[in-house]
Amino acid sequence: MNKDRRIILASGSPRRIEMMRQRGFDPIVMPSRIEENLPGEMGMEQTVMFLALKKALSVETEYLCHEYTGIAEEKKYYEEDKANPLIIAADTIVYKDGVIGKPKDRADAYRILKKLCGTEHFVATGVAIIEAGQPVRTVFACVTKVCFANYSDAEIEAYIDTEEPYDKAGGYAIQGSWGRFVDYYEGDYDNVIGFPWSRIASELEKL
Repeated sequence: MNKDRRIILASGSPRRIEMMRQRGFDPIVMPSRIEENLPGEMGMEQTVMFLALKKALSVETEYLCHEYTGIAEEKKYYEEDKANPLIIAADTIVYKDGVIGKPKDRADAYRILKKLCGTEHFVATGVAIIEAGQPVRTVFACVTKVCFANYSDAEIEAYIDTEEPYDKAGGYAIQGSWGRFVDYYEGDYDNVIGFPWSRIASELEKL
């Protein structure tokens, strides 16, 4: 794919931004401001695809309608290049007997990590790629199985005293200090971080 093509990343996640920049892309960062609610009960893959597309469409509307703060610089590229930017949005959840999102507070982080101790769970990331102003829509989900080793209450307490768990689905970062408790995983490692790059790159090539 042409790395000069303008890409809007509908996420403020430092991990997603870093992953794109490491691969030679310099995305416009326009985090979605939607409420992450669902129209009804959904499975894990349907949940993340629905929310990813909802984020992408929201940012598309803001971009095209000049509603985003600081849009002038981003809009300049649109006008100069005469090309519609691609918008990439993602949503990640952990699933074990139900959807597990980001911890609400310290007590919730403790509850989540206690629940996941010594067991398997699934990490699902939905990704939506759309072309602003055009009927181009690609939406998919990737799922990775992760198994945690056993760990102590004291180890949970020490971890949730750090800042790391609180902006992560499932209350942990596999690439951070909690990674030592991952017994094994099956699937895409980057998907657990929240951005399944191999699949994203493949879809970008098609576009």
